[in-house]
Amino acid sequence: MMDLTIREIAQACGGKLVVQGGGADGDTYVSSVVIDSRAVEPGGVFIATVGERVDGHSFIAAAFAKGAALAVTQKRPEEAREAESDGAAMAGQQPGSSVEKWGNYVLVEDTLQALKDIAEAYRKKLSVKIIGITGSVGKTSTKEFIAGVLAEKYRVLKTEGNLNNEIGVPLTLLRIRGEHELAVVEMGISDFGEMHRLSKMARPDVCVMTNIGQSHLNNLKDRDGILRAKSEIFDYMSVDGEICLNGEDDKLNALTEIKGHKPHFFGLGGSPSQEVAAVDIVSRGLWGSDATLLMAPTRSDRDCAGTNAASPQAGWPGYRRLAVHVPQPGRHMVLNAAAAACVAGLFGLSDDQIAAGIGKVASVSGRTHIISHPRHTIIDDCYNANPASVRAALDLLALADTRKVAILGDMLNLGENSHGYHAGIGSYAVEAGIDCIYCVGEESRYMYQAALDAKKTCTSSIAPGATDREGHPPVRPGGTDHALQSSCRILHYPDRGALLEAIAADAAHLIPEGSTILVKASHDCGFAEILAFLQDMDGLAVKH
Repeated sequence: MMDLTIREIAQACGGKLVVQGGGADGDTYVSSVVIDSRAVEPGGVFIATVGERVDGHSFIAAAFAKGAALAVTQKRPEEAREAESDGAAMAGQQPGSSVEKWGNYVLVEDTLQALKDIAEAYRKKLSVKIIGITGSVGKTSTKEFIAGVLAEKYRVLKTEGNLNNEIGVPLTLLRIRGEHELAVVEMGISDFGEMHRLSKMARPDVCVMTNIGQSHLNNLKDRDGILRAKSEIFDYMSVDGEICLNGEDDKLNALTEIKGHKPHFFGLGGSPSQEVAAVDIVSRGLWGSDATLLMAPTRSDRDCAGTNAASPQAGWPGYRRLAVHVPQPGRHMVLNAAAAACVAGLFGLSDDQIAAGIGKVASVSGRTHIISHPRHTIIDDCYNANPASVRAALDLLALADTRKVAILGDMLNLGENSHGYHAGIGSYAVEAGIDCIYCVGEESRYMYQAALDAKKTCTSSIAPGATDREGHPPVRPGGTDHALQSSCRILHYPDRGALLEAIAADAAHLIPEGSTILVKASHDCGFAEILAFLQDMDGLAVKH
C-alpha cells in the first residue's frame, strides 16, 4: 500500500474529485498508480493518458472492472464515450454504456501533468534516499552497477529498463514502497528545462553524472549547452546531498564546487582529484575486465593529501586497494564500476560488498549485451548511439579474436555537424581494424564514404608485399594491422530492409560463420529487427 490517499491525489494535481461509490472515499489509501490499464491492481489508481496511438480514456471502465479505486481523467464520462468506442476492440469490450461503470475519478486539465504532480507529492512523503543518474552516455549501465552494488547491503528499487523521461521518472517514483531503503533513478533529457522538472519530482540525495558527450545537439547545441542542461539536476537536490562526477570528463572535472557542494570524483586514475580510481585494468576480451580500485577512506584524508600528492597509479598514501572483476566488457564498464564504488562509499558498504556487487552485475538488453549464437557472437548495443558510444562499441568489437563485423546505423539528433560526426565514425572503424563495416541509413552515407577514404589511405601507405623485420605485415603506430585495414569490406545500405535482404541472400559472405557482430544505431532506427534476424539464423541464441 502507498502512503497516499485519494484526497491527497486530487489535491496534488489540483483536480476535482468526484466520489460515486465503489466503497472508497477520499481517505482511502491507494495501492499503486499506473498509466497502463493492464497493470491496474485492486485499490489502485489508473491515470488515463492520451498517446499518439491510444487514448487511455477508452480503458477507464476496464480499469474499474479490475478493481481500481480511482481514475484520473481529463475527460468527463460522457466525453469519454467516443474514446471508449474507438478503443472497444482493443479492450475486448462492447462499445456503449460501460462509462456508466466508472467509480471515483479526479477530473484534471492534463493527465500527464497530473502524473508528475502526483509523483512529486508522493516523493515529499518518502524518507527513502534517492540516487539520481544522468549524463550523455552510459546512464543505464551505470544505474545497473550502482543498484547492483547497493543491493549488497540495502533494499533497492531501480528504474526499469530506460524509463528515464518525464513519464518514466514519475512512474519509477510511484513504485517506491515502505520496504525500500534506496532508489536509483535514471534521468534523461533532450532539451533545456526537462532536467529541472525531473529534479523537482525526484529531489535526489545523491547526483551522479556519467559524462558530457555529443547527444541531442539539435536542442542543446554544444557540450557546454549539454552541461548546463544536465546540471539542472542540482536544482532540487537535498540540502545535505552529495555529488559524484566522472573525473575523466574534461567538462566535469573542472567543477570544483556546485551550489556549495564539493563533488566526489571517480575515474581511471587520470587525475589526483579522484576519490575512486580504477587502475591496473586487464581486459578479458568480451567477457569483462579485472581491475584494482584505489579508494580514499574519507574526504578529509583526501584533502590532507594535497594537490601535489602522488597520482593513484603511484599508490596514493592512505588509499585502499580492492581487486574486482567487472563482468561487462570494455574500459567504460570499468568506469561504471568505479562510479558504483564511489556511491557505495557514501552509504557505508564494505570493500567485500562492493567487490561482490560489481561482480554480479548483468548486462542489459540493447547495451553491450553479449549474445552467443551457434554461428556467431553478437554484441547487442542497438538501444542508442552517439559518437562517443559508437567509438566505445567499436573499441569493444576490436577486442574480439574472430572476424569483426560492425553493422552501424544513423546517429540521430546530432545537429548541424551530423555529417562530420558520421564521417568520423567511418574513419575510426577502419582504424580500429574492423573487418566488415556495413553502414545503414541516410546519414551513414557519410560514415561509408569516410571509411572508404580511410581504407584507401591505409592501402596507399603500404608498399606491395611490405613486411617488418620478422616477415609480418607492417603495423600502424597505433597498433593497427595495415593488411587487415586495407582488406576490410565496406558497404552501404539505404535502410535496414536492404541490409536484411542482402544478408538473407548471401549470409555466408556477409556474415562469415564464427564472426563477432556489433549492432549499433540510434533507437529510432529500429535495429532491434536486425538483432532478431541475426539471432534467428540457424537456431536459437544462448544468452549470457
